[in-house]
Amino acid sequence: MSNKPVLLIHGGAWAMPDEAVAAHESGIANALAAGYGLLEKGASAVDAVEAAVAVMEDDETFDAGRGSFLTQDGRVQMDALLMNGANLRTGGVACVERLRNPIRAARLVLDKSPHVYFVGTGAERFARQNGMALIDNTELVIPREQERLHKAQTAELAGLRDTTFSGPLSVPPNDPHASHDTVGAVALDAAGNIAAGTSTGGTLNKAPGRVGDSSLIGCGCYADNLSAAVSLTGWGEPIMKLVLGKWAVDRVAAGASPQIAAQAAIDYLFERLGGHGGIILLGPDGRVGLAHNTPRMAWGLQTEDGAQLGVTRNP
Repeated sequence: MSNKPVLLIHGGAWAMPDEAVAAHESGIANALAAGYGLLEKGASAVDAVEAAVAVMEDDETFDAGRGSFLTQDGRVQMDALLMNGANLRTGGVACVERLRNPIRAARLVLDKSPHVYFVGTGAERFARQNGMALIDNTELVIPREQERLHKAQTAELAGLRDTTFSGPLSVPPNDPHASHDTVGAVALDAAGNIAAGTSTGGTLNKAPGRVGDSSLIGCGCYADNLSAAVSLTGWGEPIMKLVLGKWAVDRVAAGASPQIAAQAAIDYLFERLGGHGGIILLGPDGRVGLAHNTPRMAWGLQTEDGAQLGVTRNP
Protein backbone atom coordinates (compact mmCIF):
# COMPACT_ATOMS: atom_id res chain seq x y z
CA MET A 1 0.00 0.00 0.00
CA SER A 2 1.34 3.41 -0.94
CA ASN A 3 1.37 6.05 1.79
CA LYS A 4 1.30 9.81 1.50
CA PRO A 5 4.73 11.16 2.48
CA VAL A 6 5.07 13.53 5.42
CA LEU A 7 8.06 15.54 6.61
CA LEU A 8 8.03 17.47 9.90
CA ILE A 9 11.10 19.37 11.11
CA HIS A 10 12.15 21.71 13.90
CA GLY A 11 14.89 24.28 14.18
CA GLY A 12 15.04 24.92 17.90
CA ALA A 13 12.82 26.07 20.77
CA TRP A 14 13.85 29.13 22.78
CA ALA A 15 13.21 32.82 23.30
CA MET A 16 13.99 33.66 19.70
CA PRO A 17 14.21 37.44 19.12
CA ASP A 18 12.16 39.03 16.37
CA GLU A 19 15.20 39.71 14.22
CA ALA A 20 16.04 35.97 14.08
CA VAL A 21 12.64 34.79 12.85
CA ALA A 22 13.16 35.34 9.12
CA ALA A 23 16.44 33.42 9.04
CA HIS A 24 14.86 30.50 10.88
CA GLU A 25 11.89 30.41 8.53
CA SER A 26 14.19 30.49 5.51
CA GLY A 27 16.33 27.69 6.89
CA ILE A 28 13.28 25.57 7.67
CA ALA A 29 11.91 26.12 4.15
CA ASN A 30 15.18 25.02 2.58
CA ALA A 31 15.30 21.90 4.73
CA LEU A 32 11.70 21.01 3.87
CA ALA A 33 12.41 21.38 0.16
CA ALA A 34 15.45 19.11 0.33
CA GLY A 35 13.82 16.38 2.37
CA TYR A 36 10.38 16.35 0.83
CA GLY A 37 11.83 16.50 -2.68
CA LEU A 38 13.39 13.11 -1.98
CA LEU A 39 10.16 11.68 -0.57
CA GLU A 40 8.30 12.72 -3.71
CA LYS A 41 10.79 10.70 -5.76
CA GLY A 42 10.19 7.59 -3.67
CA ALA A 43 13.21 7.90 -1.37
CA SER A 44 13.14 6.45 2.12
CA ALA A 45 12.21 8.31 5.28
CA VAL A 46 15.82 7.89 6.42
CA ASP A 47 17.04 9.61 3.24
CA ALA A 48 14.64 12.51 3.75
CA VAL A 49 15.53 13.03 7.39
CA GLU A 50 19.26 12.94 6.65
CA ALA A 51 18.89 15.47 3.83
CA ALA A 52 16.71 17.88 5.80
CA VAL A 53 18.98 17.83 8.85
CA ALA A 54 22.12 18.25 6.71
CA VAL A 55 20.67 21.44 5.19
CA MET A 56 20.19 22.88 8.66
CA GLU A 57 23.68 21.80 9.72
CA ASP A 58 25.04 23.82 6.79
CA ASP A 59 22.96 26.87 7.76
CA GLU A 60 24.73 29.10 10.27
CA THR A 61 21.37 30.10 11.75
CA PHE A 62 21.09 26.89 13.74
CA ASP A 63 23.02 25.31 16.60
CA ALA A 64 24.19 22.37 14.47
CA GLY A 65 27.16 22.00 12.15
CA ARG A 66 28.76 25.29 11.13
CA GLY A 67 27.61 28.03 13.45
CA SER A 68 27.19 25.81 16.50
CA PHE A 69 27.69 27.10 20.02
CA LEU A 70 31.26 26.94 21.25
CA THR A 71 32.66 24.95 24.14
CA GLN A 72 34.51 26.56 27.02
CA ASP A 73 37.72 26.31 25.01
CA GLY A 74 36.21 27.91 21.90
CA ARG A 75 35.69 24.83 19.74
CA VAL A 76 32.66 23.29 18.04
CA GLN A 77 31.76 19.85 19.36
CA MET A 78 28.70 18.15 17.84
CA ASP A 79 26.33 15.22 18.35
CA ALA A 80 23.81 13.58 15.99
CA LEU A 81 21.53 10.54 15.78
CA LEU A 82 19.57 8.93 12.93
CA MET A 83 17.07 6.10 13.46
CA ASN A 84 15.12 3.91 11.03
CA GLY A 85 11.68 2.99 12.35
CA ALA A 86 11.33 0.04 9.98
CA ASN A 87 14.05 -2.06 11.57
CA LEU A 88 15.33 0.03 14.49
CA ARG A 89 18.73 0.37 12.87
CA THR A 90 20.40 3.42 14.42
CA GLY A 91 23.54 5.45 14.01
CA GLY A 92 24.89 8.00 16.44
CA VAL A 93 27.99 10.16 16.85
CA ALA A 94 28.99 12.45 19.69
CA CYS A 95 31.72 14.96 20.50
CA VAL A 96 32.87 15.16 16.89
CA GLU A 97 34.91 18.20 15.89
CA ARG A 98 36.14 17.56 12.34
CA LEU A 99 32.99 16.58 10.43
CA ARG A 100 30.98 19.12 8.49
CA ASN A 101 27.76 17.09 8.70
CA PRO A 102 27.45 14.86 11.78
CA ILE A 103 24.08 13.54 10.55
CA ARG A 104 25.84 12.05 7.51
CA ALA A 105 28.33 10.35 9.82
CA ALA A 106 25.39 8.99 11.79
CA ARG A 107 23.98 7.61 8.53
CA LEU A 108 27.26 5.82 7.87
CA VAL A 109 27.11 4.22 11.30
CA LEU A 110 23.51 3.16 10.67
CA ASP A 111 24.32 1.63 7.27
CA LYS A 112 27.83 0.28 7.64
CA SER A 113 28.56 -0.65 11.24
CA PRO A 114 27.38 -3.44 13.55
CA HIS A 115 27.72 -0.83 16.29
CA VAL A 116 25.25 1.93 17.10
CA TYR A 117 27.33 4.75 18.54
CA PHE A 118 30.78 6.26 18.07
CA VAL A 119 32.32 9.20 19.92
CA GLY A 120 35.15 11.67 19.46
CA THR A 121 38.14 10.68 17.39
CA GLY A 122 36.75 7.16 16.98
CA ALA A 123 33.68 8.56 15.26
CA GLU A 124 35.84 10.77 13.06
CA ARG A 125 38.07 7.84 12.13
CA PHE A 126 35.06 5.69 11.23
CA ALA A 127 33.60 8.47 9.08
CA ARG A 128 36.89 9.03 7.28
CA GLN A 129 37.31 5.31 6.62
CA ASN A 130 33.87 5.36 5.00
CA GLY A 131 34.48 8.29 2.69
CA MET A 132 33.82 11.45 4.69
CA ALA A 133 36.38 14.21 4.56
CA LEU A 134 37.79 15.55 7.80
CA ILE A 135 37.98 19.33 8.16
CA ASP A 136 39.66 21.71 10.53
CA ASN A 137 37.46 22.69 13.46
CA THR A 138 37.96 26.36 12.64
CA GLU A 139 35.81 25.87 9.52
CA LEU A 140 32.83 25.36 11.83
CA VAL A 141 33.49 28.41 14.02
CA ILE A 142 31.89 31.74 13.10
CA PRO A 143 32.46 35.24 14.52
CA ARG A 144 28.92 35.46 15.96
CA GLU A 145 29.60 32.51 18.22
CA GLN A 146 33.04 33.72 19.23
CA GLU A 147 31.46 36.97 20.34
CA ARG A 148 28.65 35.14 22.12
CA LEU A 149 31.12 32.95 24.00
CA HIS A 150 33.27 35.93 24.96
CA LYS A 151 30.27 37.85 26.29
CA ALA A 152 29.00 34.82 28.20
CA GLN A 153 32.33 34.14 29.83
CA THR A 154 32.89 37.81 30.63
CA ALA A 155 29.44 38.09 32.16
CA GLU A 156 29.94 34.92 34.17
CA LEU A 157 33.17 36.22 35.61
CA ALA A 158 31.48 39.50 36.48
CA GLY A 159 28.49 37.72 37.95
CA LEU A 160 26.20 39.62 35.62
CA ARG A 161 23.30 38.50 33.48
CA ASP A 162 23.74 38.99 29.75
CA THR A 163 20.37 39.75 28.18
CA THR A 164 21.76 40.41 24.71
CA PHE A 165 23.02 36.87 24.20
CA SER A 166 20.46 34.93 26.22
CA GLY A 167 22.39 34.76 29.45
CA PRO A 168 25.82 33.77 30.71
CA LEU A 169 26.87 30.24 31.57
CA SER A 170 25.45 30.85 35.05
CA VAL A 171 21.97 31.14 33.56
CA PRO A 172 19.82 28.36 35.08
CA PRO A 173 19.78 25.30 32.81
CA ASN A 174 15.98 25.34 32.61
CA ASP A 175 15.74 29.01 31.65
CA PRO A 176 13.58 29.18 28.46
CA HIS A 177 15.53 32.24 27.34
CA ALA A 178 18.73 30.23 26.91
CA SER A 179 19.20 29.63 23.20
CA HIS A 180 18.67 26.10 21.90
CA ASP A 181 18.72 25.80 18.12
CA THR A 182 19.14 22.02 17.97
CA VAL A 183 17.66 20.74 14.70
CA GLY A 184 15.65 17.63 13.93
CA ALA A 185 13.33 15.92 11.49
CA VAL A 186 10.82 13.07 11.34
CA ALA A 187 9.49 11.58 8.10
CA LEU A 188 7.01 9.07 6.68
CA ASP A 189 7.76 7.62 3.25
CA ALA A 190 5.58 6.02 0.55
CA ALA A 191 6.45 2.55 1.82
CA GLY A 192 4.94 3.38 5.20
CA ASN A 193 8.21 3.59 7.12
CA ILE A 194 9.14 6.36 9.53
CA ALA A 195 12.50 7.76 10.62
CA ALA A 196 13.90 10.42 12.93
CA GLY A 197 17.09 12.42 13.20
CA THR A 198 18.48 15.08 15.55
CA SER A 199 21.70 17.11 15.38
CA THR A 200 23.20 19.69 17.71
CA GLY A 201 26.26 21.68 18.65
CA GLY A 202 25.17 21.47 22.28
CA THR A 203 24.97 24.30 24.76
CA LEU A 204 26.87 27.55 24.95
CA ASN A 205 30.13 27.40 26.92
CA LYS A 206 29.67 23.71 27.68
CA ALA A 207 32.48 21.66 29.19
CA PRO A 208 34.36 19.75 26.48
CA GLY A 209 33.08 16.18 26.32
CA ARG A 210 29.56 17.04 27.49
CA VAL A 211 26.88 15.12 25.58
CA GLY A 212 23.25 16.17 25.68
CA ASP A 213 20.01 14.44 24.81
CA SER A 214 20.04 14.94 21.04
CA SER A 215 22.09 11.91 20.05
CA LEU A 216 20.90 9.52 22.74
CA ILE A 217 18.38 6.87 21.72
CA GLY A 218 15.02 7.45 23.39
CA CYS A 219 16.02 10.85 24.74
CA GLY A 220 16.30 13.45 21.97
CA CYS A 221 15.44 11.08 19.14
CA TYR A 222 13.62 7.80 18.46
CA ALA A 223 11.72 6.04 15.67
CA ASP A 224 9.72 2.81 15.55
CA ASN A 225 7.06 1.91 12.99
CA LEU A 226 5.07 0.37 15.84
CA SER A 227 4.79 3.67 17.70
CA ALA A 228 6.08 6.97 16.28
CA ALA A 229 9.10 9.05 15.30
CA VAL A 230 10.24 11.88 17.56
CA SER A 231 12.85 14.62 17.79
CA LEU A 232 13.29 17.02 20.69
CA THR A 233 15.05 20.30 21.33
CA GLY A 234 15.71 22.14 24.56
CA TRP A 235 17.90 21.80 27.62
CA GLY A 236 19.23 18.25 27.39
CA GLU A 237 19.77 17.24 31.00
CA PRO A 238 16.08 17.12 32.05
CA ILE A 239 15.14 15.44 28.73
CA MET A 240 17.77 12.74 29.30
CA LYS A 241 16.65 12.06 32.86
CA LEU A 242 13.11 11.39 31.65
CA VAL A 243 14.09 9.50 28.45
CA LEU A 244 11.43 11.81 27.05
CA GLY A 245 11.48 10.75 23.41
CA LYS A 246 10.66 7.14 24.29
CA TRP A 247 8.13 8.34 26.83
CA ALA A 248 6.31 10.24 24.08
CA VAL A 249 6.29 7.52 21.42
CA ASP A 250 5.09 5.00 24.00
CA ARG A 251 2.04 7.23 24.55
CA VAL A 252 1.31 7.06 20.81
CA ALA A 253 1.68 3.26 20.87
CA ALA A 254 -0.82 3.16 23.73
CA GLY A 255 -3.40 5.03 21.64
CA ALA A 256 -2.79 8.73 22.18
CA SER A 257 -2.69 10.99 19.14
CA PRO A 258 0.72 12.47 18.34
CA GLN A 259 -0.53 15.93 19.26
CA ILE A 260 -1.84 14.82 22.64
CA ALA A 261 1.35 12.85 23.30
CA ALA A 262 3.53 15.81 22.30
CA GLN A 263 1.76 18.20 24.64
CA ALA A 264 1.76 15.63 27.43
CA ALA A 265 5.51 15.15 27.05
CA ILE A 266 6.25 18.86 27.34
CA ASP A 267 3.90 19.16 30.32
CA TYR A 268 5.66 16.21 31.98
CA LEU A 269 9.07 17.75 31.29
CA PHE A 270 8.08 20.92 33.11
CA GLU A 271 6.02 19.39 35.91
CA ARG A 272 8.61 16.78 36.83
CA LEU A 273 11.88 18.68 36.39
CA GLY A 274 11.03 22.26 35.46
CA GLY A 275 12.46 21.64 32.00
CA HIS A 276 11.88 23.67 28.85
CA GLY A 277 11.99 22.60 25.22
CA GLY A 278 10.08 21.50 22.17
CA ILE A 279 9.04 18.26 20.49
CA ILE A 280 7.86 17.00 17.10
CA LEU A 281 6.06 13.66 16.72
CA LEU A 282 4.95 11.69 13.64
CA GLY A 283 2.88 8.53 13.68
CA PRO A 284 3.05 5.80 11.00
CA ASP A 285 -0.47 6.86 9.96
CA GLY A 286 0.80 10.34 9.06
CA ARG A 287 -0.66 12.19 12.03
CA VAL A 288 1.66 14.77 13.56
CA GLY A 289 2.12 16.58 16.82
CA LEU A 290 4.27 19.45 18.02
CA ALA A 291 4.50 21.31 21.29
CA HIS A 292 6.86 23.57 23.20
CA ASN A 293 6.90 25.56 26.43
CA THR A 294 9.57 28.02 25.32
CA PRO A 295 8.57 31.45 24.02
CA ARG A 296 9.11 30.32 20.41
CA MET A 297 9.85 27.23 18.32
CA ALA A 298 10.81 27.08 14.64
CA TRP A 299 9.09 24.29 12.70
CA GLY A 300 7.97 23.19 9.25
CA LEU A 301 5.56 20.57 7.89
CA GLN A 302 5.14 19.34 4.33
CA THR A 303 2.59 16.91 2.95
CA GLU A 304 0.97 16.40 -0.45
CA ASP A 305 -1.22 19.40 0.40
CA GLY A 306 1.77 21.73 0.57
CA ALA A 307 4.15 23.23 3.11
CA GLN A 308 3.51 25.07 6.35
CA LEU A 309 6.23 26.72 8.36
CA GLY A 310 6.54 29.23 11.09
CA VAL A 311 7.98 30.27 14.38
CA THR A 312 5.18 29.67 16.83
CA ARG A 313 4.90 31.86 19.88
CA ASN A 314 3.53 30.92 23.27
CA PRO A 315 1.30 33.53 24.91
